[in-house]
Amino acid sequence: MGIQASGKSSYYLLNLAHGHLRINLDMLRTLHCEKIIFEAGLASKTKMAIDNTNPTLADRALYIASTQAAGFEVVGYFFETELKDALLRNHLREGKACIPEVKIRATAQKFEPAHYTEGFDALYKVRILGQGEFSISSI
Repeated sequence: MGIQASGKSSYYLLNLAHGHLRINLDMLRTLHCEKIIFEAGLASKTKMAIDNTNPTLADRALYIASTQAAGFEVVGYFFETELKDALLRNHLREGKACIPEVKIRATAQKFEPAHYTEGFDALYKVRILGQGEFSISSI
């Protein structure tokens, strides 16, 4: 969970790619495709990382209930970043990777903090330190 350019994809590539299937709407393009891949991962008992912003409780609930029902542990990573820092990192991106600033600001405005009451078994706060390094602490 985190606004665009907060480090979610970088963290996945550095820390989870070796053992988790990446579910990412940017890559899969449609909610329909994402749902098919997600459900296949649940059915095959594949560890997955949902690499989306998931700013609201409702967004996260779509994954949490199904994941719990399939018997998985639900671990949440909240990518904490200052809006100005995310905007700066975004401006360094090229092509389609560069997201319109208005979208980043809109996601930041609607962001709802994650809580264990949503169904998480573990929650972590992640901050970019730089050069591929992250600070991780339990929430």
